[in-house]
Amino acid sequence: NRALLSSGINAEYGAGFWKPGSGIIHQIILENYAYPGIMLIGTDSHTVNGGGLGGVFVGVGGADAVDVMAGIPWELKCPKVIGVHLTGEISAWTSPKDVILKVADILTVKGGTGAIVEYFGSGVHSLSCTGMGTICNMGAEIGATTSIFPYNERMARYLHATDRGEIAKIADNYKHLLASDEGAEYDEVIEINLSELKPLINGPFTPDLCTPVSEIGARAEQEGWPTEVKVGLIGSCTNSSYEDMTRSSSIARQAQSKGIKFKSLFTITPGSEQIRATIERDGIDQPLRDIGGLVLANACGPCIGQWDRQDIPKNEKNTIVTSYNRNFTGRNDANPNTHGFVASPEIATALALAGTLKFNPETD
Repeated sequence: NRALLSSGINAEYGAGFWKPGSGIIHQIILENYAYPGIMLIGTDSHTVNGGGLGGVFVGVGGADAVDVMAGIPWELKCPKVIGVHLTGEISAWTSPKDVILKVADILTVKGGTGAIVEYFGSGVHSLSCTGMGTICNMGAEIGATTSIFPYNERMARYLHATDRGEIAKIADNYKHLLASDEGAEYDEVIEINLSELKPLINGPFTPDLCTPVSEIGARAEQEGWPTEVKVGLIGSCTNSSYEDMTRSSSIARQAQSKGIKFKSLFTITPGSEQIRATIERDGIDQPLRDIGGLVLANACGPCIGQWDRQDIPKNEKNTIVTSYNRNFTGRNDANPNTHGFVASPEIATALALAGTLKFNPETD
């Protein structure tokens, strides 16, 4: 069947086939197919990840995709537009993931329904392209039709780094068409100062229950959530880029220099074979392995429940911290008593090193 897919059907219909092990399709799209100004639909809610490269990417049902493949125009109700005005700059332990965790806190899991979320403002320029992808990816968790960033130099750098420099040159010539119009009006505007934004952690059981990392230990004790972190997991289509892996690896190197290893189990899921090969080439994965991390296959893995978890008895009450996008009951391991918390890869790494939610990496 695989041979049939990779040869005969592809040749006849012009379809692409990414073999098992190639990676998560959203990361593959960002690396190979996405470009500023494109409109693309895909049969998964996290198709919206591509908004990090300045296109309109929408997750749809299978019937809609088949219509488009058959040449039938795709239709949807005209969405509202929610503007998120970013000012200041990302720094220290704060990451692009914290932007969308804050937006989820403000809008909740339903607040983006029927709307496109458009990010704008001077703060956009302090975010990497893959960081913008992270923010757009989790727009699915607020119900948004899609999210989008204006084309800028960070996207151009990513296009050059992924051997698509010619596209960047064309986009540079049409930059005025790939950003919001001057004086554009929005149905709603959210203000976020990145210089004031602190590291956040959302959960358990819902991606919009937001707590500063500095306060999560005390809140967990108050709410009766387990404070011991059993497993830390980084990766998924939300946070599995080269940048994500390097930030966690940097923390691992610092821990290694002090003779510290993970107190929790820790897994790493590269987003694509390109990411896996590149972090192996550059020695990015080794510090994580050296302090007890386990590199999994280039796939969704535990993020969508593909996890043969054996470290605890079934249905035991426990806490895990991930860099994933969803943490609904039973999402990762089919255990309704697993308290899943969502954070950035570097926060997930730090809390797995400490083995507890009561650790604050900004001060401890």
